[in-house]
Amino acid sequence: MGNIINTIKKLVANKNTVTILGVIAGVIVLWGFYNYRVSEATSPTKVPYAKASISATEQITEDNIGFVEVNSKLLKTADVIRNKNELVGMYVTTGTSIPAGGLFYRSQVVKKSQLPNTDFDDIEDGYTIYVLSVNNHTTYGNSIYPGDIIDLYLKATDDNKKIMFGKFIEKITVLNVKDAQGKPVFDSNPPRTPAELLFAVPNDMYELLMKAGYISGIQVIPVPRNKKYTSEGGEVKTYQFLKEFILAKTSVIPEV
Repeated sequence: MGNIINTIKKLVANKNTVTILGVIAGVIVLWGFYNYRVSEATSPTKVPYAKASISATEQITEDNIGFVEVNSKLLKTADVIRNKNELVGMYVTTGTSIPAGGLFYRSQVVKKSQLPNTDFDDIEDGYTIYVLSVNNHTTYGNSIYPGDIIDLYLKATDDNKKIMFGKFIEKITVLNVKDAQGKPVFDSNPPRTPAELLFAVPNDMYELLMKAGYISGIQVIPVPRNKKYTSEGGEVKTYQFLKEFILAKTSVIPEV
């Protein structure tokens, strides 16, 4: 035993031996790291794929999705979605489609609100979408969100040159808030600058709002309420005095 220990001490004391051992250790480490990286780059990984072709604007359902093993190296160079939960309920964006057997790429998948004209999908019969011009100030620092229930106030000058200001229409549900390019404000971080509030109102109120917009000096102002007001909802209602003021300044087109 003593001879073995003495031999080891002599080897350690020899600089050439230490150098050789260091080189061998370095080679082993490099070899291990290389094999790890190769294994990581080439090991198969399961990702979702489309079982059948999915067209533009079509919703992605769980039945559309299968799983396939692909080389991990592909995932490092492509924006492939790996998690099924990021797909179910989403939509294929316009101008593209996902072929049968194709992988899902982030650039192809969007929320419903990001598709054009989806604001019109759930409008009740007898209602029309109205677009109200707004800005960061009139939305209270971009604090009006889709789904909020708001009131509309009206500011005008009467025939005696006196300022009128009061509630015009109440209980309006905001469908969307968009910027000047028509993109949803809250689909980016930070949010975009608001330019339009979209909401649906009964057809007679739509005509009233359009008429108000053409009368010089009238301003329609959105006013948000608290969470209780938004959650309760209620019937959309017009206040008669301001309605009559607008009707008195406009004409009614007779029915044919």
